[in-house]
Amino acid sequence: MGSYFLETILSSVINNSPSDQLLSCLTQLESHLTSNQKIVSCNEFSLADVVVWSTLLVIQSPESKLSSNIARDYPKIAQWYRSLARDSRFSSAVWAASNDKGFEGFYDFIIPSGSGKSKSTTTGGKGQSSKAEKERTQSASGLSPSSSTGDMIGQADIDKAMAHWNEGPDAAPKPRLHSHPILPIPGERNVLVTSALPYVNNVPHLGNIIGCVLSGDVFVRYARLRNYNTLYVCGTDEYGTATEVKAVKEGLTPQQICDKYYALHSEIYEWFNVDFDIFGRTSTPQQTQIAQDIFWHLYDRDLIKKDTVDQLLCTSCDKYLADRFVEGICPFCAYPDARGDQCDKCGKLINAVELKSPRCSICSSTPVVKQSNHLFLDLEKLQSPVFDWAQKSISEGVWSQNAQFITKSWLRDGLKPRCITRDLKWGTPVPLEGYTDKVFYVWFDAPIGYISITACYTDQWEKWWKNPEQVQLYQFMAKDNVPFHTVVFPSTLIGTGVDYSLLNHISSTEYLNYEDGKFSKSRGVGVFGNNAVETGIPADIYRFYLLYVRPESQDSAFSWSDFVMKNNSELLNNLGNFVNRTLSFIKSSFDSCIPVMTLSHDDSVIVVKVTQELQGYIECLERHKQRDGLKHILAISRLGNGHIQAHKPWELVKGDKNQKLLAGSLLGLCANICCLISVLLQPYMPSISKEIQNQLQAPSECNIIWDYFVPYLPTGHKIGQPLPLFKKIDDATANELKKQFSGQKQDTGASSAMGESSKSKLEAELAKQAEVVRSLKASGSATKETLDAEIAKLLELKKQLGISGASVGSKKKGKKTK
Repeated sequence: MGSYFLETILSSVINNSPSDQLLSCLTQLESHLTSNQKIVSCNEFSLADVVVWSTLLVIQSPESKLSSNIARDYPKIAQWYRSLARDSRFSSAVWAASNDKGFEGFYDFIIPSGSGKSKSTTTGGKGQSSKAEKERTQSASGLSPSSSTGDMIGQADIDKAMAHWNEGPDAAPKPRLHSHPILPIPGERNVLVTSALPYVNNVPHLGNIIGCVLSGDVFVRYARLRNYNTLYVCGTDEYGTATEVKAVKEGLTPQQICDKYYALHSEIYEWFNVDFDIFGRTSTPQQTQIAQDIFWHLYDRDLIKKDTVDQLLCTSCDKYLADRFVEGICPFCAYPDARGDQCDKCGKLINAVELKSPRCSICSSTPVVKQSNHLFLDLEKLQSPVFDWAQKSISEGVWSQNAQFITKSWLRDGLKPRCITRDLKWGTPVPLEGYTDKVFYVWFDAPIGYISITACYTDQWEKWWKNPEQVQLYQFMAKDNVPFHTVVFPSTLIGTGVDYSLLNHISSTEYLNYEDGKFSKSRGVGVFGNNAVETGIPADIYRFYLLYVRPESQDSAFSWSDFVMKNNSELLNNLGNFVNRTLSFIKSSFDSCIPVMTLSHDDSVIVVKVTQELQGYIECLERHKQRDGLKHILAISRLGNGHIQAHKPWELVKGDKNQKLLAGSLLGLCANICCLISVLLQPYMPSISKEIQNQLQAPSECNIIWDYFVPYLPTGHKIGQPLPLFKKIDDATANELKKQFSGQKQDTGASSAMGESSKSKLEAELAKQAEVVRSLKASGSATKETLDAEIAKLLELKKQLGISGASVGSKKKGKKTK
């Protein structure tokens, strides 16, 4: 049909008269959809659906005569049209193309100017269609333009929506009580949710927070509101090289580092209102027991190989250097500060011995290559069952596009044996004779932490983790964690031969950058969790913006100017304005009581539109499109604002009895829209949700997300005190915050910025500390932990003076530390 269909429909709209050619096209399309009800193209959704849907959109102009027969004569077209209109991609495109003006703006956008026809029936010579004329057109056709979806609303839609509205909350399910311990219930939807375990050696920045724990929290809160039996598990990843490195740098033991940062992470997530059922740790007896049990199952099934590995040995520190104890030039992209396990710039996985110009991250000496005995998981033997599992999980579950691509790439290239041990002390001990001086590698060990943390939550953990028939496993993370969750961890569990609960759904984000660069703790660039607390901006505002720019299909950025603009426009002027004006009108004109609601035709149309947005929201949250789900909430508040603005209740309440009844019905409807918004907002802004419900004095029974919009605030319900929900953030504040977190430029020589007395003092301390290190090395009696701590102090002094740490321990070698 192509361009011919486009030409005929536009011609008919401009001339405001259906042509024979258009009717022929519609008949042909209706016939086609009778046999293929979902899509225009033959095999799958395509550009044809977009083109035909967009051209049909203009039929819905209130002044068009073409809309009157669509719902009646072409039911398949109407059905197909509505299904796509509920797709967030279509609704968001309408708003983008129309500069946030919805249908009316899109009509102007798609109908070329200078067409020779005015789009409206003029009244009084002003070139504007009268309200009465619009109402007559809508009433005659039984169709109404949707402010957000451009959807065709027929009488059948109104009847269905109003039937649910009139039936009220009695037909809706009641909220599930959330009590511990939460265990799977046969016959119900049992949802197990994990967020990628954050490393315990750092402070999480906003990108880390949106990439895993906040995204997981949004889905968990949504799932609970849908009455899914849901358990949310997370905790700190405490073992491995990263912790040992941090311990050396801070002069603490690994256990002290874990205790310090576990408390810090817990405080930050609590401030961000992340509602875990348990936030645990991997350094527990349960972790050791379960990880070793999984290892023995793999060993007994001949899936563990023994082999030697070329490994870097630092002769100055007298230790094999695990991945993160080595830095150097990336062999793939030449990034100068790549780690021995992965390059932060290109993202490729690296074997430490592949690094160019490697250096020890403790003393900066150049290590040498030596062989070390290690254990490998023979992934090659698991290629076939893992491939079959991945195909099934991808087809039946909801997987992010990047997760699908990364997983298929790994499987396409063929799985290879992967080393699962490291020459470290801080980790889960390897129980096999001859390897007891080693620990399990973090990417073998850490995902098992999901299981062990659940075991810390309940001794009936196997009901969650060995119950794939009754449990759906959802995992949230950034894309760099994907292969370990979709290939390595499932391979490990499949290899045991035990019927573990495997990944069903995965939501993996791209990266969130900061302004036009990256977050950097060392350079003070970007907002980290503890910084967010200190700004004085409420956690819910951060949650809102992080979810508004959530990097779902491509990298996005945190921008202070955009942060302020979204707060002032979407929250303050849109959502906050709607709630406050609704409640304030009810307080001032109806003594804070919900008025009698006898909904008019226009009110009923709003009920339909809100229901459509609600159903779009549900679809988005089910498919992890959290950013689009938030936009459905904002669209609902725009609908409410527009309805109030169009009907001016402040004027109606001054009129006769009928006009005051109209005003009361409108405000009662809007109060119930506010109640619905409070529920839909819970996953995104839980504190604001609670505040709205407090002002509404809403019943706890409203906290359920059902497929239909129903009134939880009946006539006579007494509301509380209306108060503003949001505060304006001015540009000066934004500029100050941007400057505060922009970081400091690095001096070419740190000593150039300090006074001579300070410089001399540091040099004296440096000389003294260097002698301490030399004496310890020469004595040969110092423990490794003591020596590492003193070297870390020496490196810190050198850093303050702007001196490279490359020479630490490289001049005069003492006896090797045992």
